[in-house]
Amino acid sequence: MSYKLVCGLEIHAEVKTASKMFCSCKNDPFGASEPNINTCPVCLGMPGALPVANRKAIELTIKLGLALNCKINLFSKFDRKNYFYPDLPKGYQISQYDIPFCYGGYIETSEGRVGITRIHLEEDTAKLSHQDIDLDGDGELDKATLIDFNRSSVPLIEIVTEPDIISAKQAKEYGQKLRQIMRYLDIADCDMEKGGMRLEANISLAKDGQAELPNYKVECKNINSFRFLEAAIQYEVDRQTKILENGETPIQETRGYNPETSKTFSQRTKEDAADYRYFPDPDLPPVEFTAEQVEAIRAQIGELPEAKTKRFMADYKLNEKVAIDLTKNKTESDFYEKIMLAATKEKIDCQKIINALLNKKIAFSFADSVEQIIANFKEANTSENVGDGELQNAINKVLSANQDAVEKYKAGKTAIIGFLIGQVMRELGKKADVNFVKEKIIIALG
Repeated sequence: MSYKLVCGLEIHAEVKTASKMFCSCKNDPFGASEPNINTCPVCLGMPGALPVANRKAIELTIKLGLALNCKINLFSKFDRKNYFYPDLPKGYQISQYDIPFCYGGYIETSEGRVGITRIHLEEDTAKLSHQDIDLDGDGELDKATLIDFNRSSVPLIEIVTEPDIISAKQAKEYGQKLRQIMRYLDIADCDMEKGGMRLEANISLAKDGQAELPNYKVECKNINSFRFLEAAIQYEVDRQTKILENGETPIQETRGYNPETSKTFSQRTKEDAADYRYFPDPDLPPVEFTAEQVEAIRAQIGELPEAKTKRFMADYKLNEKVAIDLTKNKTESDFYEKIMLAATKEKIDCQKIINALLNKKIAFSFADSVEQIIANFKEANTSENVGDGELQNAINKVLSANQDAVEKYKAGKTAIIGFLIGQVMRELGKKADVNFVKEKIIIALG
């Protein structure tokens, strides 16, 4: 029996705001000088402390939704998601349930469109650290779990897809495109190593030709790299295939991924929404937007990375790799485009000047003026006049002294031409035109 992957992703990203989601504490979970210093009664879950929603975090969530082709709920609200865990001092998480800010979007991938069910905003939890420390001073290490509340109540965007993903490779591509957009719009840093972006995959298999969704799903949680995401999904495909071929149904559960073994492992049975007993948070009023406010946020988005990449390739004749490199950061992307516009007017090859900048062939900073960078490039690429006889004498001398390189070239190892060009330039002691020198050497080599 042949099976096909049915997969959806849930991706969490910490939002770049100055303060936390429901209090005025500093939003800096990774840069704090020590644990538990960016805290207050609200993010510590003290009785009677009242939350106030962070307007900037809400606007950035809507901005992301618009960039991902979502519809926006003009009326929304926050809900309490009830569960007990040490990193959640209130005994509930402020999240969104039935009326998220954004819904019905999509991202295009090379293997088809991945639908986005919803984008909602919630608060992050505290960070647990499992350590062996001497708790009672007897010199022996005890197992302990320490809690850092600097991360508690940091605004957290969750992006949930439809079960449209049909391969592990497509899941990786989708995640990378989503990260690129969030970074480009300065919504989130998405530092996966620190936990600023976490990946979860809901994975099941259906028989080929089966129209309805499978009656189970396995969730792989807290994956912190796209490579691990791809590996975890592929491992689950193999594991679940064996179970189904034995006439059994995989257990609906939450699993982790161990990068050292390249395997997933069972953690707990999976909860349903009913287990969380969602209800509207009575301490937070509903959030309402006008259509005009939404359009004002849309106007801030501008051209997105994928469209800009294609335009850079068409307008400035850049290769795809360089065009992608230039569209990772909006500020830097705009800077490089100003250089390419100036280079075009000066009839300078845009690919050549961008390569020189990216490969540090020209010293520059983003504070430099475009005019100065163009001038530096011209100076670095200005050739001195070299007479034909002077050049030919230098070539003859180099070829005579490097017969082994000549034989390698004639044997088909044409990359050796770079070495010969360098030797000729050194012999000349002048900044000659490299392409002209190369052409003359090839002629001399016959």
